[in-house]
Amino acid sequence: MSLRTAAAATATVSALLALPLAPARGADGQGEGRLFLTVSGSRNTWIRGVELVCPGAGGHHPHAAEACAGLEQGRGRPDARPTAAGERVCTMEHDPVTASADGSWRGAPVAWRRTFPNACALDTATGPVFRF
Repeated sequence: MSLRTAAAATATVSALLALPLAPARGADGQGEGRLFLTVSGSRNTWIRGVELVCPGAGGHHPHAAEACAGLEQGRGRPDARPTAAGERVCTMEHDPVTASADGSWRGAPVAWRRTFPNACALDTATGPVFRF
């Protein structure tokens, strides 16, 4: 990884971590979830991240409502949602991506990280959670 790429990745993560953190509240007034999600390419050649606040009333995730619903189905684990029959089949292409979720879900801490063989495998396992 070049020095320029490393500096850009560090600046991106630093800027996203500086976002204000107001408590997420559900319909019952209880906190639901606030996660900082990242996806990075092989050997950290690129990285992107977004804040997800559930229910989908805040944060910067472009598909917040769907991502929150997916996390609800998986009880806060991005890769634990039920797989729908007939979901797409991925190729065996080796272009690894690493996804992470850090924050809280229904008051419990979340520190999740997993490497997938490619972006298709990530999307199939996590649905809309990492579609940003």
